[in-house]
Amino acid sequence: MNLLIVEDNRDIAENIADYLEPRGHQLDFAMDGRQGLALALSGDFDAIVLDLTLPKMDGIELCKNLRAHHGMTPVIMLTARDQLDDKLLGFEVGADDYLVKPFSVKELEARLLALLKRLNPSEQLNTMQVADLSFNLQTLEVSRRGQALDLNPIQTTLLQCLMQHSPNVVKRAQLEQRVWGDHPPDKDILRTHIYSLRAIIDKPFDTHLLHTVHGVGYRLVALGGE
Repeated sequence: MNLLIVEDNRDIAENIADYLEPRGHQLDFAMDGRQGLALALSGDFDAIVLDLTLPKMDGIELCKNLRAHHGMTPVIMLTARDQLDDKLLGFEVGADDYLVKPFSVKELEARLLALLKRLNPSEQLNTMQVADLSFNLQTLEVSRRGQALDLNPIQTTLLQCLMQHSPNVVKRAQLEQRVWGDHPPDKDILRTHIYSLRAIIDKPFDTHLLHTVHGVGYRLVALGGE
């Protein structure tokens, strides 16, 4: 996901970054409301994580301005105030979800993913997603961080199989069966195609998704700590 985090507390912002960035998400940050609104209106974000209490422009005013400019990006609002009136006001100006501080960044990610799935059900049915890697099942188009990737038919088939089973390991024999049926070639051929696939989907990016499980097969997953 490509996310905008509008949060003036550096510790909270860094905590979010430390969890989400290793998992393949792209983050931009704003430390005040005015900067956040400018980024929200000029950028192409999948969702916005928005603190309620901000300098220069609070989260309520930011969300109101965003919606007034027809900005439809989903918004999760963060607040230290667990008051019903605050939540109702947030929803009234266009927030899609609410999370009360202190919160688990794991829950934040789960809410973001659920929110996008709920708001874009048809796209979800047609698209597979592993971290920031997308595979459109209708068009067979593949992209990462919004950048189109050019795959040949064998690479496309391998990636589709790996994404369908992510985050689990796919055995070599299963991949060979998927590509070549009952007449698999020499095992070094599979390794060559995996190498070329990795060069396209991983090499240009700082987070690697395609991992070798020695003696077993391969898995596609964003592992923490990379």
